Amino acid sequence: MMQAMKTRDHREAIDRACRRIESSETPPALAALAAEAGLSPWHFQRVFKAVVGLSPKRYAMARREQEFGRRLAGAKSVTHAIYDAGYAASSAAYRDSRQLGMPPAALRDGGANETIGYATASTRLGPILVAATDRGICMVEFGSRATLLEALRARFPRATLGRADEQLEGWVRSVVQTIDSPLHQPSLPLDIRGTAFQRRVWHALTRLAPGETVSYGELARRLKAPTSTRAVARACATNGIAVLVPCHRVVAADGGLAGYKWGLARKKKLLGLERPAPAAKPAREKTRAGR
Repeated sequence: MMQAMKTRDHREAIDRACRRIESSETPPALAALAAEAGLSPWHFQRVFKAVVGLSPKRYAMARREQEFGRRLAGAKSVTHAIYDAGYAASSAAYRDSRQLGMPPAALRDGGANETIGYATASTRLGPILVAATDRGICMVEFGSRATLLEALRARFPRATLGRADEQLEGWVRSVVQTIDSPLHQPSLPLDIRGTAFQRRVWHALTRLAPGETVSYGELARRLKAPTSTRAVARACATNGIAVLVPCHRVVAADGGLAGYKWGLARKKKLLGLERPAPAAKPAREKTRAGR
């Protein structure tokens, strides 16, 4: 009982420390965070990493990376985004930007100087567009054929777009097979772009088996970030690689279907395809007396 109370108190202290880190312009010192939690710096660091999955320093860095990526989209310049995100030097921002999948200017400029191949195809759940860079698939989108290319241009407005080559055509066939026959799980290269936390969420999703579901809260706990349920939900909502990063396998706490970027009807069908119908029970033979 005492151990359970201590664990609960520690979690509450770590939750407060996370909120402090998230609301501070500059990362609080480890000693200050530990003092507020009533723990020694060594013990605080150990407990924080056990609960969150990251050290306080790495957690602060991940939050800053996330803020940097968010600010780049609407910044007047890369420099503005760097300092608005709390970086003291541009070198640190450029180091972190490598974790976001593109240089800062390319992130801000919608894929400038990038070449992206694409192709469309038909599936049991409607038309899809698959796009890829030389690093792997960067987008799988459901929609109507009239709007799919618009969605690609909206996501990478300054990239050079081209028709699929032979390699991408093969990837597209594998994606279609994955949607139509979910037990087929190909090993395809993915060019996943996002913040450190988003990538942790998306990577965890790729480890779910077909038909396996998890709630947003449980996924946050698996990531050892129990206070990040909303951030997990946001990461699912911003996933740009449908099915291959299977955010459709995340459900509400009660097991019901929650929001899905490509529509709840499609989410329901995807999960239905992944869960084979139970085998019919063999008919009971009639006994001679019962005839």
